Amino acid sequence: MNQNIETNPLLDRLPPHLQQYIKPQDYNEYTAINQAVWRYVMRKSVSYLSTVAHHSYLDGLQKTGISIDTIPSMYGMNRILKEIGWAAVAVDGFIPPNAFMEFQAYKVLVIASDIRQLEHISYTPAPDIIHEAAGHAPIIANPDYAEYLRRFGEIGAKAILSAHDNDMYEAVRKLSIVKEAPGSTESEIEAAENRVNELQAKKVELSEMAMIRNLHWWTVEYGLIGDVNDPKIYGAGLLSSIGESKWCMTDEVKKIPYSVDAAYKEFDITQPQPQLYVTPDFSYLMQVLEEFTNTMALRKGGFRGLRKLIESKKIGTIELSTGLQVSGVFTEMITNEDNEVVFFRTEGPTALSNREKELIGHGVATHPHGFSSPLGKLKGINLAIEDMSPRDLKAYSFYDGERIAFEYESGIKVEGLNVTGIRNINGKLILIQFTDCTVTYKDKVLFKPEYGTFDLALGKKIVSAYAGAADYNSFDATHFISETQTVKAEISQEDQNLEMLYGKVRDFRTEKDTSIALESIFETLVNEHPKDWLLLVELYELTKNEEDLHQTIKNRLYHLQETRPEIADLVTDGIELIA
Repeated sequence: MNQNIETNPLLDRLPPHLQQYIKPQDYNEYTAINQAVWRYVMRKSVSYLSTVAHHSYLDGLQKTGISIDTIPSMYGMNRILKEIGWAAVAVDGFIPPNAFMEFQAYKVLVIASDIRQLEHISYTPAPDIIHEAAGHAPIIANPDYAEYLRRFGEIGAKAILSAHDNDMYEAVRKLSIVKEAPGSTESEIEAAENRVNELQAKKVELSEMAMIRNLHWWTVEYGLIGDVNDPKIYGAGLLSSIGESKWCMTDEVKKIPYSVDAAYKEFDITQPQPQLYVTPDFSYLMQVLEEFTNTMALRKGGFRGLRKLIESKKIGTIELSTGLQVSGVFTEMITNEDNEVVFFRTEGPTALSNREKELIGHGVATHPHGFSSPLGKLKGINLAIEDMSPRDLKAYSFYDGERIAFEYESGIKVEGLNVTGIRNINGKLILIQFTDCTVTYKDKVLFKPEYGTFDLALGKKIVSAYAGAADYNSFDATHFISETQTVKAEISQEDQNLEMLYGKVRDFRTEKDTSIALESIFETLVNEHPKDWLLLVELYELTKNEEDLHQTIKNRLYHLQETRPEIADLVTDGIELIA
């Protein structure tokens, strides 16, 4: 597989904090068994989904470079995806939710390049290339859905997490890794499942990210579309799961008209979904998303938005009514009797921006230990500094180089030497710098001269609050990398021998080597690997013209169905594909 294929120019636009998650797709690591797993799932999926999936699915497979017979190369996908304005990158399993959403906002599909084990061919809790490439990619060929996905990423990247969300992310990532790792013990899997169940059982207030995650799950992952009584599948989780794509079409799964209520409906990733939501069309998804966005701190700001940022303990941004943006880890706020924020504080590296661009001289190097400022109107004037005209500023002694003392309606007092001010593009003051400055509130000192220069943020109120930095260049890495790493399986000699048999059959089928004796491979398989069934299915397909061997293999498959009931349905499906 040639990896020197043209990549997608969209990837060059990705900021460094997203690029840190990208890993190369080493195509040579895919084994012949991996290829057989891909081929089985795709053949079965396309055969069944052609009747129950949204019409965009089959066309989308071709438009996004997804082959039924071969695991896709990310390089080949990018060459094709750029024609519809998208790109794809490989990542290491689950990545933090804000980062995942932000990739979508840049129109980049995140693909976990690992593939599920043969033992988990029907379903795996771990993100894998079957789920990501064969599930997500085809539907984005539909322009309405692609724009929904982009817009969802744009909004989702700003959703504020809670500490509980961080714990849940780590627990789910660990469970997915442990379940997929061949060497995991039953006790390790049980411990990982218990941790997820323990967190899911906690009665905590849903954060913005939790609600966004719910909307994403019930649409992008497990969405149905069309008539409630006869819906079609478009969710990637259903498109990539043989079992669930069938289960979801039965009457045992309740079908609910999609609405913003789905944001409050949680899910269990370890169980089939007992209910699913049906959207009438893709444009309605956007309508619900906008309805939900109107409830977010991104648009409402205020003390609730700042409180969410404080509780998240992560880098976030508030935007003031002047357009000044403050990014950092928020730790404190003071509110008045009307619950209006009259003072805020960050701790640690902080950056100030306007219109998503860091203000010159106001990055983390200038504010390494935090930032604080009062907000609101001045006492006795009923006017915010931001609304003062040049004549007002002169009247109230806001002169550069002059000492000044003033009090806010909240009772916060500021006294210091006015050094200079910074204005926004419209000419409004957004920041005033003071030296030898003291800021007090009642009997509490909020800022002392020995702290250094005091930068007064101007703004009557907080108009927006969201996760992440206003200017992504302000911080080295807004998101974090999990300490739980994926596990590479160690291949035993027995497994290596089985891989060789799969490889020979693949070479025969692709006409790389047609001299291979299939009967000999069958005998070796039965004698040395008696539990394997997928290679039997492949042999059954290739021996159609050898009636006796074909029937012998079929009898062996029937025998496995009786002795291994857990794979009986998989064998039946395999036989039906060939019949």
